[in-house]
Amino acid sequence: MRKSGVLMHISSLPSRWGIGSLGDEAIKFVDFLAAAGQSFWQVLPVSPTGFGDSPYQAFSSIAGNPYFIDLDLLCRDGLLEKPEYAGLDWGSDPERVDYGRMSQNRPQVLRRAAGRLLRADDGEFRGFCAENSAWLDSYALFMAIKDSRGGRSWENWEEPLRLSRRGALDGVRASLQNAVDFHRAVQFFFFRQWDRLKRYANGRGVSIIGDLPIYAAADSADVWENPRLFRLDDSLRPVDVAGCPPDGFCPGGQLWGNPLYRWEEHRKDGFSWWADRIKRQFALFDLLRIDHFRGFAGYYAIPAGARTAQSGHWEKGPGMTLFSAVGRALGAMPIIAEDLGFLDDSVRSLLEESGFPGMRVMQFAFSPEEDSRYLPHNYVQNCVAYTGTHDNTTARGWFESAPQAELSKALDYLRIRGDERPERAMLRALWGSAAGLVIAPVQDLLGLGPEARMNTPGTLGGNWQWRLRPNSGLAERAGRLRSLTALHGRL
Repeated sequence: MRKSGVLMHISSLPSRWGIGSLGDEAIKFVDFLAAAGQSFWQVLPVSPTGFGDSPYQAFSSIAGNPYFIDLDLLCRDGLLEKPEYAGLDWGSDPERVDYGRMSQNRPQVLRRAAGRLLRADDGEFRGFCAENSAWLDSYALFMAIKDSRGGRSWENWEEPLRLSRRGALDGVRASLQNAVDFHRAVQFFFFRQWDRLKRYANGRGVSIIGDLPIYAAADSADVWENPRLFRLDDSLRPVDVAGCPPDGFCPGGQLWGNPLYRWEEHRKDGFSWWADRIKRQFALFDLLRIDHFRGFAGYYAIPAGARTAQSGHWEKGPGMTLFSAVGRALGAMPIIAEDLGFLDDSVRSLLEESGFPGMRVMQFAFSPEEDSRYLPHNYVQNCVAYTGTHDNTTARGWFESAPQAELSKALDYLRIRGDERPERAMLRALWGSAAGLVIAPVQDLLGLGPEARMNTPGTLGGNWQWRLRPNSGLAERAGRLRSLTALHGRL
């Protein structure tokens, strides 16, 4: 296989209503990909965002993000009237998501749509609820309780609810039934629109690559509902948490704060929680990138309450035992392993045994002291190669900020011709490599600078906000990208 695609999160699509969504602009982006000869659209996790607006810190690893529900589609379905959302303030900058405005406006608009759906006693909605009750009921109750407690983390709820005592849950479920039904309706909206988009994309020859974080967020329905699967104490507080040691991204390391897994508990039932989690992802996506794959070989454990990641230590992960068990349950799994960061023999062995393609990122390639595995001439067929990911600056941003020694090597290696823009040279080298699949962030196709960066690891604030402006000129680049793709045998 020689294929190519584009990385852009749903939130980054143009929209008049504050954030990208699953409506017309998503359809237009699929049309661009098809016209440009691209086979894949890669997105970030599509779950409801929690702490810091990060898609990697979600209230559920299964539920869909309410912000991505397209309001115009709800209007066409007769569930909204345009003045109910068109007159609201969705933010003043078309290139940034204003999450504060989103949190204020989106719930009130969706409540109007949900009210109309619930009053209609829609059979499709009732069928959706029945089919998805295994996760939907607990998620909807979790969110209803959270809303009624001012958004507080479940770790700070009153003890009977925090410990999920049946009598307390039955009582609060009855008192919050309207709120529970609202959250069920919101998920129905998301999954109906997602299914519409995915069917359209697949019909145009475009497959969607999803992204599954290795860890569940501390404040999530996943942890609240399944505390035995996580390293929590008797009061259900984390014993230790996830992160990573100092690296090129963050010299002080990263303290993510997610509770770690009790892998011995997962083994007892054949990793069924993981099998169900991955199965539900494949109902949404054609391929699945699993974030922080190295954590399955060995993971970094940081004592709960630590202020930095530097006090952590390494522990052994479940390794191939997990993927063998999930494979027996699900069959073949088209997975991309995000094998970046600190790699040792255990990670390399796990990747080889799994057969999953790993990742190569060209921005990491140009250290003058080594023949890096990230240089295009060292790519193998069974890998997925990128100019950069959502955690990198843009290609143009890299050329503007790279250390001089790395910049000199890049300019020499890429053999930039005349007035060729450096980011285009990077794309040319990527597309011409041996990698079976190559992916470019949409920012690099447009030659955007560091202002278009999606995320800076280890920082809070200002991340996950970048959006594509409506007059970006992306459609006009379809011909050039298609020519590059045909030239290198990736059509």
